[in-house]
Amino acid sequence: MKGLDAFTDRLDPDMYVVTAAADGERAGCLVGFASQCSIAPPRFVVWLSKENRTFRVAERADRLAVHVLTPGQHPLAELFGGSTGDDGVDKFAHVRCTVRPDGAVVLDEAPAWFVGRVVLRADGGDHVGFVLDPEDSGGRGGPEGPLLRLSDALDISPGHPAD
Repeated sequence: MKGLDAFTDRLDPDMYVVTAAADGERAGCLVGFASQCSIAPPRFVVWLSKENRTFRVAERADRLAVHVLTPGQHPLAELFGGSTGDDGVDKFAHVRCTVRPDGAVVLDEAPAWFVGRVVLRADGGDHVGFVLDPEDSGGRGGPEGPLLRLSDALDISPGHPAD
């Protein structure tokens, strides 16, 4: 079987920064596998690599925050996509963020974000899907514009191998 390359090589998905907090730890990573997955009730799924520190924190978290970025926020994408947290880098020391009363960590510079309660974890192989029930959303507002996409982030060396 050839696999999905002929299909997936044509995709250019939006990229997201997902943050998780549990037991006094916080983590975040750049994610390209994510989508709305239900209209009623509204639900969103983010897929986290089992190799990623964010996954290990998210396993214990009851909420995750999902943020969109713009192409102009490439340095922020590089921070969350190129550092693992396992390498000793405290990503949150380099950004303005807000710890919400529910424990979720929101990046203040994100044009839009939502916090969702984890309602399901689905093992998909090397990634686990976290199905989220959105509870709150916000952002810094500003002009509408394009979102950061995979093609904008191809130059970011992943903190962990992709395969």
